[in-house]
Amino acid sequence: MWVILGLLVGVFAGLMTNLYIPPEFSRYLSVAMLACLDSVFGAMLAHMQKTFDVNIFITGFFSNALIAAVLTFIGSLIGVDMGLAATIVFGTRMLNNAASIRRLWFSIRRAKKTEKENNEEI
Repeated sequence: MWVILGLLVGVFAGLMTNLYIPPEFSRYLSVAMLACLDSVFGAMLAHMQKTFDVNIFITGFFSNALIAAVLTFIGSLIGVDMGLAATIVFGTRMLNNAASIRRLWFSIRRAKKTEKENNEEI
């Protein structure tokens, strides 16, 4: 419930502000946002596995974004598209986390259904 409310507030705030991002910074911002999304998917998986630690999430969230943006900047200085490399890495990690979340969610649902059926038999 809080997640959906936070998402709605964030989307509303984003639509109401007149924030302009110069095109030369769009590459860095997009890679940083992808890194942040990777951290969010990792946090969702950790929460479902009951291993979530808010300190690890917060530090990972900001350090991943910063490292991704810095690597993209360094890559642009030396003429190597590190933004593409970061996109591939974070995209792959997000897809792996999403697959793990899906498998874990189905196994939790299956276990609850089995438990409910066993309780009804007794």
